Amino acid sequence: MEQIKELADDIYRDRVLRARATPAEEKLVVGPRIFERVCRIMADGIRHQFPEADAARVREILRQRLQIARKLEGAR
Repeated sequence: MEQIKELADDIYRDRVLRARATPAEEKLVVGPRIFERVCRIMADGIRHQFPEADAARVREILRQRLQIARKLEGAR
């Protein structure tokens, strides 16, 4: 079990170092792509949670959840 934790820590450390080394211009390009991907994943989760919801309702719930996330980020 300890080996798995060490491996996970090494992977995390590598990701952090790569992120720090990434030029700001590249981060600006990748940021919106990551946000789009996360929104698609969240929408899939909403569809799973509310199988009867149509596309408009899924977007509404997604917007509500994003607003909650923004409020929580602002509270830090």
